[in-house]
Amino acid sequence: MLFCIFEFNINDLCMKRNKFYKLIAFFVCGIFSPLHLLGQPTYSSERSEWIYFGTDGKLVYKTTPNGDRIMDFSYAGYKGGGVVLPDIPVKITVKPSGEGDDTQTIQTAIDKISLLKPDKDGFRGTVFLSPGVYTCSQSITIEKSGIILRGSGSSLENTNKDKISTIRMTGGKHTAIIIGLSGKNSSKHDNIKTFLTEHYVPSGCSSFSVRSTYGFNVGDIIDLRHPVTKAWVHFMQMDDLVRDGNPQTWLREGSQLITQRRIKSITGNRITVDVPLSDSYNAEYLDPPGTEVVQVAISKQLEQVAIEHIHIISPEQEVNHTQELYTAIRLNGTNCWMKDILIEETMNSVSVGGQFITLDQVVVVRKALHLGASKPAEFAPNAGQILLNRCSVVADNVWFAATGAGISGPIVFLNCTFKGDGHIEGHQRWSTGMLLDNCHLPEGGIDFKNRGSMGSGHGWGIGWAVAWNCVAKSFVVQQPPGAYNWAIGCIGEIVSLPRPFNTEGLLPSGIFESHGKPVYPQSLYLTQLAERLGKNALKNIGYDLP
Repeated sequence: MLFCIFEFNINDLCMKRNKFYKLIAFFVCGIFSPLHLLGQPTYSSERSEWIYFGTDGKLVYKTTPNGDRIMDFSYAGYKGGGVVLPDIPVKITVKPSGEGDDTQTIQTAIDKISLLKPDKDGFRGTVFLSPGVYTCSQSITIEKSGIILRGSGSSLENTNKDKISTIRMTGGKHTAIIIGLSGKNSSKHDNIKTFLTEHYVPSGCSSFSVRSTYGFNVGDIIDLRHPVTKAWVHFMQMDDLVRDGNPQTWLREGSQLITQRRIKSITGNRITVDVPLSDSYNAEYLDPPGTEVVQVAISKQLEQVAIEHIHIISPEQEVNHTQELYTAIRLNGTNCWMKDILIEETMNSVSVGGQFITLDQVVVVRKALHLGASKPAEFAPNAGQILLNRCSVVADNVWFAATGAGISGPIVFLNCTFKGDGHIEGHQRWSTGMLLDNCHLPEGGIDFKNRGSMGSGHGWGIGWAVAWNCVAKSFVVQQPPGAYNWAIGCIGEIVSLPRPFNTEGLLPSGIFESHGKPVYPQSLYLTQLAERLGKNALKNIGYDLP
């Protein structure tokens, strides 16, 4: 019954669109399915044992024997979630030339705004692209904070070509828009560091004890530096990777996995941070040398930058992704966003780094088929506290989304839809804390798994990941040593696999709960957000109050 209602609403909403845009609208509008509404349980919903409403109406979290729990993912997104994306006044308006190359015209406008003094909120102003087609043979770059690049529309919400701003990529292979990289972290003082003292710090917690808090202050940015020790790699069963007779390295012994947080409070030798931890820290395998807690300073931080209401299109690319490519957007910053972006025919389309970032209605569509066994990632969400809301991909033979190595969540896909033969996965080398919430992949798969010697020894790709009320063709959800992955209230085939390039038996399954039947609360992210910030936080990000 739910799916019948869903189909009716889609046809009603999209009946005036042409065939191409109706396809896109089908997946974008899919978020209005009743499965995506926040509220009380329906007749078809089950209560999750891992997260449920207590008698006081508050969420209750089941813990593992070590005290781990599904993390509070609601901190993902611009300004930490639940915040309205700002509407920044236009300072310069640009019009398409109609002929020739428009790259420099747009770049000059951005450079002029870069010279303006930021306002009290850190914004310099908006460059507005009037409707029309902008032919660009080179990358448009934003290297200063507080700048918005806004078009007139992408066609996602308006098929009137007179109200669309299109960047048409030409010339040599390049990235359409590059938002400048933030600087590397550096220690304020060599002596401002300490070590965790607890034998086990569970995933999902927000506080921990250290040897000393001397020199640390509320508001400080800190790194928790999880050491890659021989003992831990062995515990993770990642010290015997072999491919074609050659040993493969999952994570280099002596390296570190970094989780960055801000100190919220200090009580004695106990530190509480602003965002829960997405990984656990087990001293049995990490000592020596132990997990460092280090005070850091961020240099050259890029903040408050956005791209809005723009259509990007490149020539069709029926090639392998290892070749030089047209790509769409590269963003690295803090408190940034993309909104209402339609991207056509690029490959490895959107890559994001940094923290507290929202991607709202960013859609990638490609007709040209990618060639080769290895695949491009249309979304590379390699950022902490990132929310992808109502995003989608229409393409075949791709990773719809894939994380890189050592990314610390929360990483949230909310009401996203993916059409074609593709997968979402933690791609390599131990990222943690990803939530797929009410995502639909009718022909694709959701994979939280061990990739073994695939790639160059990708091994365990992700831990502490959750698929919540998702629909997919297949689910590969495996349980790493000392960690959990969950599929709760999901619909689709459960697939068990061995570690690639090995002849041993099947790997242990992760947690499948209420498989084939949705659970309530229907949206985990929205429910956590409403509990933490109130119901108006839902309205701020475009969801009706229940």
